Amino acid sequence: MNFEELWAFLGRNPMLSLALAGITVAIVYTELMRVFRGFKGLRPAELTALVNREDALVVDLRPAAEFEKGHIPGSKNVQMAQFDPENKALAGAKSLPVVAVCKTGVTAVDAAKRLRKAGFEKVYVLEGGIGAWQQADLPLAKGRGK
Repeated sequence: MNFEELWAFLGRNPMLSLALAGITVAIVYTELMRVFRGFKGLRPAELTALVNREDALVVDLRPAAEFEKGHIPGSKNVQMAQFDPENKALAGAKSLPVVAVCKTGVTAVDAAKRLRKAGFEKVYVLEGGIGAWQQADLPLAKGRGK
């Protein structure tokens, strides 16, 4: 296929051309936002390695009742409604890796942005949240935790 054929196709199919351009722009925008957001996403196995290697602080943002039903061992429960990067549970952790965890991974992104803005150096989000943790068949602790 040469360039002239491509232009002819685009001219004959303007709706497909616009759709392709729109999807391409959306993908590029999404990837650029992911690269420049200031924190990284982790898969469950990567979270385990980070906790073992660098003693990462895992902050679970789910409601207390959900946290007590099952949470990542060693995680601290900080309700998103009361989430504050200056919270005593997070005090002294600005140089430690901090991993935000929620039910699906969406709420944790907001918390991660706030942590970066507050000066935390190593901020991560568990991609897929607790659901991804459970799908990876990793253990959950029950009760209040730490």
